[in-house]
Amino acid sequence: MTLLNEESMWENLKSQFILNFVKDHRYRLLLSGLLETLKITFFAVIIGVVIGIIVAAVVSSYSQNKERMKRRGGFSFHLLRFLNGICNIYLAVIRGTPTVVQLMIGYFIIWASSNNELFVASMVFGINSGAYVAEIFRSGIGSVDKGQFEAGRSIGFNYFQTMRYIIIPQAFKNVLPTLGNEAITLLKETSVAGYVGIMDLTKAGDLIRSRTYSAFLPLIAVAATYLVLVLILTFLQHKLERSLKKNER
Repeated sequence: MTLLNEESMWENLKSQFILNFVKDHRYRLLLSGLLETLKITFFAVIIGVVIGIIVAAVVSSYSQNKERMKRRGGFSFHLLRFLNGICNIYLAVIRGTPTVVQLMIGYFIIWASSNNELFVASMVFGINSGAYVAEIFRSGIGSVDKGQFEAGRSIGFNYFQTMRYIIIPQAFKNVLPTLGNEAITLLKETSVAGYVGIMDLTKAGDLIRSRTYSAFLPLIAVAATYLVLVLILTFLQHKLERSLKKNER
């Protein structure tokens, strides 16, 4: 009786597999969704890093030079104070609102006229990630020895040249492992892209479910795919951390 039950279970699983992935080549939906997820994540990481570096540089520069520039006054102080205010508003808004809401605002309001879903999703997730990357880079800048600023000044660099050529590269190296964690988080956050109809990996699995009325295998396949991607990124992150430790020695 047990053997018959096992055979029946495997036959049912086989038929469900064929229904969900083989019939009508539905596996192609998952592959297409996976590719879209990877593209969104890739471009969003780049956008987030660029925004994060700029915001972190502005906020750190203002906090470290506020008193000195205030005494001297001039246009540069007021410009930096203005930019610092914009950056703080950006950080507060992005970190204080849900990613799904930001995605809907970007898709239905800001870029409502755009037909490029990849562009919209990459921009929204990149802008969202940039707020968290900025905090990562700000801590990285703070971890660089203050003597590095003096070293930059001693060779004739102004403050911004010192930040560009000396501080930012060292801070980038210090925060690389943390940036790996942010990339992993961003990869998983892209799963909400389906809320606005973008055919990412999660949306592809849900589409299969809606056509086959079978939820188990499509959702398990989506979860397993995300798990494999995260494990790969985690492996690369650990390898990078070991490499950085060897270089420090």
